[in-house]
Amino acid sequence: MPTLRWMTRDDDVRAAEKVPYRLLEEDPALGYGDRDTGNMMIQGDNLEALKSLLPFYAGQVKCIYIDPPYNTGSAFEHYDDNLEHSKWLAMMWPRLELLRELLSEDGSIWVNIEDREGHYLKVILDEVFGRRNFMQGVVWSRKVSPANDAKYFSNDHDYIHVFSKNMEFINLNKLEREEKHNKHYTNPDDDVRGPWNSITFTGNKNRHERPNLYYAVINPNTGEEIYPPENLTWRYGKDRADEMLRGGFFYWGKSGTSKSPRIKQFLSEAKPVIPRSVWGHDDAGHTQMAMLEQRALGGPPFGTPKPELLLKKVLSIATNPGDLVLDSFLGSGTTAAVAQKMGRRYIGIEMGDHAVTHCVPRLQKVVDGEQGGISKAQNWQGGGGFRFFRLGSPVFDETGQIQPDIRFATLAAHIWFSEIGAPWTPPWTAPNDVTPFLGSHAFGDAGAGRALGVALLYNGILGDKSINGGNVLNRKTLKVIREAAGGYDGPLVIYGERTVLSEASLADETITFKQTPYDVRARR
Repeated sequence: MPTLRWMTRDDDVRAAEKVPYRLLEEDPALGYGDRDTGNMMIQGDNLEALKSLLPFYAGQVKCIYIDPPYNTGSAFEHYDDNLEHSKWLAMMWPRLELLRELLSEDGSIWVNIEDREGHYLKVILDEVFGRRNFMQGVVWSRKVSPANDAKYFSNDHDYIHVFSKNMEFINLNKLEREEKHNKHYTNPDDDVRGPWNSITFTGNKNRHERPNLYYAVINPNTGEEIYPPENLTWRYGKDRADEMLRGGFFYWGKSGTSKSPRIKQFLSEAKPVIPRSVWGHDDAGHTQMAMLEQRALGGPPFGTPKPELLLKKVLSIATNPGDLVLDSFLGSGTTAAVAQKMGRRYIGIEMGDHAVTHCVPRLQKVVDGEQGGISKAQNWQGGGGFRFFRLGSPVFDETGQIQPDIRFATLAAHIWFSEIGAPWTPPWTAPNDVTPFLGSHAFGDAGAGRALGVALLYNGILGDKSINGGNVLNRKTLKVIREAAGGYDGPLVIYGERTVLSEASLADETITFKQTPYDVRARR
């Protein structure tokens, strides 16, 4: 397969491996609504943020939509969109690699791009995701009126490159039928089965190539034998034609004497609509619509928003309710807003100040039930919520050890989420009550599922002044954990520097021991 070469390529294709691993630190003051919905808003460099998400979400994201800077030289207020070409490619490659790791096996990624970099982007997407996983290049007509001040052409469209993680597992949705899809269904003969549309029964094969498709069909109105025209064939074989005749699926024109029978296709049996590769304003909105939506939300303007209708179309095709959606170039927050209104979970990442000035206020309004964009079409009444995070300092030093300034609560929240898949709420309320036992969680229906307890021996949490600070799992520290667990006596996952308990003892105690820092690393 051809590959794209640029000045720093050799370093760039290994850049993701060198990204420092950081923990996510929650800022509760900027979160809003129900914190347990699984929605996340992250402020920080998206390359480092993507790396920090791997332990939680590797292989779990159903749909990724990104709208990266186009590198056209446009003076975008919120992005440096004048990167030199090689730097732009260097910026995109490692991010695409991490995005691929986060994507589920049956997931898809949709990359919105303009044609200045779009074809180069397609080549590196082929490399990262595999050429065989390319699904479609969608053309979105984004402008309402032409740019009459353009030198050569009015650039009216964007591309959206669509790739699957694995073509063997991908299963995109067809679109729900709308009134425009049904307008050609009528009932001129008052068929009791209701409105219908028709297709010709004439096939496109030569009668000499497919003699089995050349035969007479009897018009039940006249008794006349009707053969295919001009040495062509019928669409189906004789047995199926006889079955369709008996079922009344042929239409012989208003007079009932047509020599070109047509096949009735009833609206009641009409299938959902296959997505097409060119999206117009009615299907996916346009930039003027996006600006009006953004203006209606109030607050400071954003230079390049996307219309909610565009993201609704993407998510309708690529996801189902409850699926996880990721946008690592969140911009003004459109992807997150639409995901929540459509009952999807989301992760949004933004580097700049507008993570706070634009995204947070917008998502707060979504929770409160704002009625712009697709709200009325989705019957959106509000609800849900999100948690807000920033990137902390690097977790590991140059030798691979956990940095001494990483706080117990920060690491505990990370480990809890890794094991349980839900936000961590400390089981204690007073600072003096802090223990290494982080809590227990029951999976599945009450009484029928499994339970798991999680503990962390770290940073002298036991107040032990010994050389190991109480971070070693032994009989003494295990007793403290068991006492802190109260009535919980089920399986335990315990993180610590090392354990002196034997494998047999761990098995007897139903303990899984994981060593820090090694088992805390982002697992790829």
